Amino acid sequence: MRIAVTGSIATDHLMTFPGRFGDQLIAEQLDRVSLSFLVDELQIRRGGCAANIAFGMGCLGLTPVLVGAVGTDFADYRSWLERHGVDCDSVHISELHHTARFLCTTDEDHNQIASFYTGAMAEAREIELGPIADRLGGLDLVLISPNDPAGMLRHTDEARQRGIPFAADPSQQLARMPGEEIRQLVEGAAYLFSNDYELGLIAQKTGWSDEEILDRVGVRVTTLGPKGARIDRKGEPSLHIPPAPELGKADPTGVGDAFRAGFLSGLAWGLSLERCGQIGNLTATHVLEQVGCQEYELSQRVFLERFAAAYGSEAAGEVGGHARCHYA
Repeated sequence: MRIAVTGSIATDHLMTFPGRFGDQLIAEQLDRVSLSFLVDELQIRRGGCAANIAFGMGCLGLTPVLVGAVGTDFADYRSWLERHGVDCDSVHISELHHTARFLCTTDEDHNQIASFYTGAMAEAREIELGPIADRLGGLDLVLISPNDPAGMLRHTDEARQRGIPFAADPSQQLARMPGEEIRQLVEGAAYLFSNDYELGLIAQKTGWSDEEILDRVGVRVTTLGPKGARIDRKGEPSLHIPPAPELGKADPTGVGDAFRAGFLSGLAWGLSLERCGQIGNLTATHVLEQVGCQEYELSQRVFLERFAAAYGSEAAGEVGGHARCHYA
């Protein structure tokens, strides 16, 4: 299965605040917030939604096609991704801008306040999917993950025009985009990814009810944080996927991207939606246990052992027939 992962490619600047954001908010003055947080540390890591998702798929043994825009400072990052199985031949290199920057502060309850500098990502709107499909002999699925909004809309429209199934993942851009653009991203998606808060925001901004959203997509996948994930299809009971137990909690940044990487890998292997959700949950757990979105290692033996412990040996046997984790 040939999957193109479109979206942001960025450098993450991750900071931690030794307190709770909520304790600093004054209820009567939320319309004029002015706050500064003294953070304990700064860690610089590789990131960006599309790059994180592609990295996770590569670590599971696939060869995802990364589609996004970067600056000329991408050389080392590109080498890293290619060493982990990612096809970077369709990444656009800007001659004018640096690779995007993500700046995120996390409090002790794992709440986050973040900003994103677009940089070269603004040129994602110049990327055509047609030449990518031609190079690969066709595409089976295009994931539209957070990116330059104009680029997201262009990729969605082109996927529709070319008859390429697409997965909508507007998540981080929901705050920026108006309802009409969100409707354009979601309508006709084979898959819709979001967390439970983002799903509420989609409904609020589009004016669609829960049923109306399901009318417009094939499969709706909603991550629920420590409660796992939920998979919904029109006219069928919801499927709840329990979380995979974690060994510890370090930082939640990139957890959603890792879930998508695992889920899409299961799709590429032709596994059931339940198995896809389980793979997504366990991949996400690996990110939660590290600081940084691409600092984890997927060991074939350990991954399958943890999968069996979480979801049973039969499920692990199905996944083990396909997964080819990079580390022994």
